[in-house]
Amino acid sequence: RPGIVAHLKSVLQSAKHNAERRLLQDGNGTACAKSLSLCEDAIIRSLFDLATETIFPARSNADSEVMAVVAVGGYGRGTLAPGSDIDLLFVLPDRQSERIQNIVEFILYTLWDMRQKVGHATRSIEECIRLARTDNTILTATLEARFICGNPALFKRLVREFRSDIVAMDTKAFVADKLAERDMRHHKTGESRYLVEPDVKDGKGGLRDLNTLFWIAKFLYATNSTDELAKKGAFSREELTIFKKCENFLWAVRCHLHFISGRGNDRLSFDRQSEIAERLGYKGHAGLRHVERFMKHYFLVAKDVGNLTRILCASLEARQMKDVPALSRTLRRVRSGDSGNLADAPGFRIDGGRLALRSAVMFSQDPVNMIRLFAVAGRHGTEAHPDALKLLRKSLPLISKNICSDPEANAIFLEILTQGSEPDVILRMMNEAGVLGRFIPEFGRIVAMMQFNMYHHYTVDEHLIRTVGIVSSIERGELTEDHPLAASIFPTITSRKAIYVAALLHDIAKGRKEDHSVAGERIALELCPRFGLSRSETETVAWLIRHHLLMSETAQMRDLNDFKTILDFAGVVQSLERLKLLLILTVADIRAVGPGVWNGWKGQLLRTLYAEAEPILSGGHTAISRRDRVADAQDRFFESISGWSREEKIAYAARHYDAYWLSVSLDKQLKHHTLITNAPPKTMITSVETDAFTAITELTVYTPDHPRLLALITGACAAAGANIAGAQIFTTTDGMAL
Repeated sequence: RPGIVAHLKSVLQSAKHNAERRLLQDGNGTACAKSLSLCEDAIIRSLFDLATETIFPARSNADSEVMAVVAVGGYGRGTLAPGSDIDLLFVLPDRQSERIQNIVEFILYTLWDMRQKVGHATRSIEECIRLARTDNTILTATLEARFICGNPALFKRLVREFRSDIVAMDTKAFVADKLAERDMRHHKTGESRYLVEPDVKDGKGGLRDLNTLFWIAKFLYATNSTDELAKKGAFSREELTIFKKCENFLWAVRCHLHFISGRGNDRLSFDRQSEIAERLGYKGHAGLRHVERFMKHYFLVAKDVGNLTRILCASLEARQMKDVPALSRTLRRVRSGDSGNLADAPGFRIDGGRLALRSAVMFSQDPVNMIRLFAVAGRHGTEAHPDALKLLRKSLPLISKNICSDPEANAIFLEILTQGSEPDVILRMMNEAGVLGRFIPEFGRIVAMMQFNMYHHYTVDEHLIRTVGIVSSIERGELTEDHPLAASIFPTITSRKAIYVAALLHDIAKGRKEDHSVAGERIALELCPRFGLSRSETETVAWLIRHHLLMSETAQMRDLNDFKTILDFAGVVQSLERLKLLLILTVADIRAVGPGVWNGWKGQLLRTLYAEAEPILSGGHTAISRRDRVADAQDRFFESISGWSREEKIAYAARHYDAYWLSVSLDKQLKHHTLITNAPPKTMITSVETDAFTAITELTVYTPDHPRLLALITGACAAAGANIAGAQIFTTTDGMAL
C-alpha cells in the first residue's frame, strides 16, 4: 500500500495544481470543482479495479460478490473543492461476503493514508431506504447519489426503490425540513447575507442555499441537472443563467479559499479577501480598493441567490408545497371571505397572503406605483408577492430622474421611512428588489459595498438600514433597558423626520476619495428638499451627517473630566435639540455596526458626555472657574469623611494635583482614599472591581512612580488577553502614581 498511496498522492497533487492553474487563468469555479471531482472518481475507480481484479479476485459470480461504489452529498453532485470531504456510500447486496468487506476496507484505508477526509457508509439497499425514511440528512445524501464504479444494476435498483418509496412520500414535509434546516444554518452563521466575513458555503446567499434549491427541485421535479429546472418550469431561462453565474462565482471563491489556506476553510476572512481579489483579477478604481470591489460583487451575488430562493419558494407555494409566512397567514384569516381588494390601495390586492398587483401594466402606466407597492406592504404588514417583485425588477429602468424628483413618489418614500412600525424591513425589501438604489442613486453607489476593516460587520447599505431600524426600536420603547437616556429623550425631540433621514444617509458617501462626512453633508443638502423636508430640517440632517462621529469620538478618545473637552464639544453642537438628535444617532450607529460592538461602557461614556454638555447648552454653569471647581470637588470629598483636622485636610488635598479632583468622581475618590491609607509606605497595592452594566473590569494600581510604568501595566494586561477600554493616570505630589 505505501507505494500505491505515494503514487495516488502525487496524482492528486498534480490534479489540484492543474486545477488551480486553470482557475487562475479562466476564473471558472464550476469547472475547477468538476475537474477535482473527476480526478477523485478516477482514483476511486483505480483502487476498486486493483482491489477486485488483483488483490481480492472473485472466486464466483454469486450475488454476494457484487457491490456499487456511490458518491453522495456534495461529491454526489460531481463537484469538489480542494479541501472538501469525500462522501462515499458502498451499496452492498443483502448478503455480503468477507471479500466485499476487504475491498471496502482497502479503498478506505488507502484514501485515509492519502490524508483525505472520507465520510462513508456501507449499507444494503433495504437499509438505505429504511434510514432515508427517518433521517433527513441521509435522505438528502441519497437524493444526490451518483454512480462511480462497481455493479450498475445494484445502483439502478437503489435509485428506482428510492424514487418509488421515498420521493413518493410527503413532499411537503421534505420541503419544510429543508427550508427549516436552511433557517437554522443561517442563524448559526449569521442572519444577514451582508456580513463582511461571510461563510461561502453555509452563509446566507452561499453555495448551500443554491444546493437547497437544487435538492428541493430535484425532489419535486425529478431533475438531475440545473438545465432541466428551466425545462420543467421551476425557473425561467434568465433565472437559470443567474443560477449558473452565482454558482460559478461562489465555486471560484471557495476553491481559491481552499487553495490559499491549504485546507477546507469556508470563512472568507479579512486576511484572505485581498489575495482572492487579486487572484480573481479585481483592480481598484473610483475610490474603491480592489478588495472592496471584489466583496461588492460577492454581496451582489449573494443577493441574487436570495432572489432565486424567493422565486422558487413562490413556485412551491403556488403548488401548495410550502406554507405561506405566518404574518401573511394571519392577514389572510383577517380577510377571509374577502376577494383580496384593498380599500386604501385600489391597484393592489392580497393573493395568497402576499401583496400582489391587480394589473401587469401598473408600473408602466404609473411608475410611482413601484414606490407605492412598498408603502402599502408596510401599511398592511405583509410581504410583496414574488410575481410583483419579478415584474418590479424588469421595470426598474422606469425609475427615471423624473420619478426620482416626483413630489408624490418622495412623499410616499418619506412615509415608508418615518411612519411604519418596522421601516428597516420595508427598506431592506426595497433594497433587495433594487428599487432603493434606483430611487436614490447615491444610495445605489454604496449597495453591497463593504468597509475593509475589523470594526464593521455589515456592508454599508445594510448598516444604514439597520441604523434606521434601531432608531425605530428606540422610539417604540423596545430598547429602553439598553438605552435609557436615548429612549427617554426621544419623545422630546422636535425634528423626528430629521433623525430618520440622517440615520439612512449618514454613511451614504462612503467609498469616495473625500471624507465621507463632508461629502455626505453635501448629498443631504441636495436630497432632503427632494424628500420634502423643510429648510431647517435639511440643515439639521446635513449637520448630523457632517458630525455623526463627533459624539462617539469625543466620548471614547477625549478626557471627559477635562472641562475644555466639554466646552469644545458644546461649541460644535450649539443647541440642546442637536445634542438630543446626535445622541440618538450615535447610539443607533454604534449598535448597527454589528453584534458585540455596543457595550455598557460606551453607553456610560455617551451619557456622561450628554450630562456634562446639557447644562452648558441649556444656559447652565459655563462661568465657574477651574479654581472654584477644584475647591468644590474637595469640599464634597471632605464632607463625606468625618474626623479630619484642618491640617489633615490641607495635606490630603495637596497630595493630589488639580486634574485628579476635576477628573475623578466622588465615589472613586473615596475608594482611592481607602486604598491609599491602607497602603504601606512606598509599596504597590491594587484593587479590582467589576461593573456588569458597563461590562468593564477596573484595575486600580497605587505604586511608586517610575519611567515606563504605564507601558509595563498595559503590556501585562494585553499579554493576559485583556482588552483595554480606557486608562486614567495620576501622579501625586509625594512621588506615587495612581
